[in-house]
Amino acid sequence: MERRQFLALSSLATFAQAVIAADKKSHTGLVIDERFIEHHISPAHPESPARYQAISEQLLQQNLLSKLVLIKPKDNVEALLKLIHSEQHIESIKQAGLVAHQHAMLATGAVLAAVDAVGQQQVSNAFCASRPPGHHALNTGQEEGFCYYNHAALAARYVQQQYKLEKILIVDWDYHHGNGTEWAFYNDPSVLYFSTHDKFAYPGTGFPEREGEGEGKGFNINVHLGCGTTDDDIITVFEQRLRPAVAMFKPDFIIISAGFDSREDDLLGCHKITDQGFAQLTKIVKNLAQQHCHGRLVSLLEGGYNIQGNASAVISHLTELIK
Repeated sequence: MERRQFLALSSLATFAQAVIAADKKSHTGLVIDERFIEHHISPAHPESPARYQAISEQLLQQNLLSKLVLIKPKDNVEALLKLIHSEQHIESIKQAGLVAHQHAMLATGAVLAAVDAVGQQQVSNAFCASRPPGHHALNTGQEEGFCYYNHAALAARYVQQQYKLEKILIVDWDYHHGNGTEWAFYNDPSVLYFSTHDKFAYPGTGFPEREGEGEGKGFNINVHLGCGTTDDDIITVFEQRLRPAVAMFKPDFIIISAGFDSREDDLLGCHKITDQGFAQLTKIVKNLAQQHCHGRLVSLLEGGYNIQGNASAVISHLTELIK
């Protein structure tokens, strides 16, 4: 992708607030920022800048930008990291790599900006094309599974604090279990965490018998899906497990940890979910948001390491959100 195209995307995102104010036609927001391409862990690492580059290229090729409200990441979010993470964790991440800390904060700022846009009724739903991911982040003081700060968990707490919406549903369809998100809310009945994943993959957690504890008992739902899982398999789980759980929980806001490493032909996964499958999952969760919380839905990019496959799945996801 040419530099001028990235700059065009960046410039549009810079004027996001003006776009939001002026554009009343679109109900779906998109957080994009050229700085998402700057994060590097190491050469040839699967969580690479090419992930964002391919998404940006597809957005242009599919002419989706005209159908979206572009949103700029929220600035000055370091204090908000303490909604989930300890000061010791934050300082340790900074000491290990200040640049990585800044990039991870940018991704947190992306999802919090999306929450603001939805919470202030500027859009009904939004997707964050952000990186690095976050759902493995704990309070260990180090990177966990390419993750530094748990953006989905931070978004849930931010919704509760800033918008006084009590009950949050987090749906995580990443191939890998979001152990950091489970950790953040394992005792908390105000957050329903629903995760489909391969329990034998990294990080080796997410066993179905882990249902939460104390007041949070029953609010942590882990569904193991093994290698070869198809569209029909995961859609059945969403219909038979997620729908009834959500009907009982009645969330005020929904967050999707949208990991597309559960897509077919991913480098780090062995599920067989197609782009059409992700569109159907998106439709189900969007329908639940419309039924229970006035459509309030924020989705953020987690895994997905087949570069073109990940971008293609993102386009299917976004296209369904726009409808």
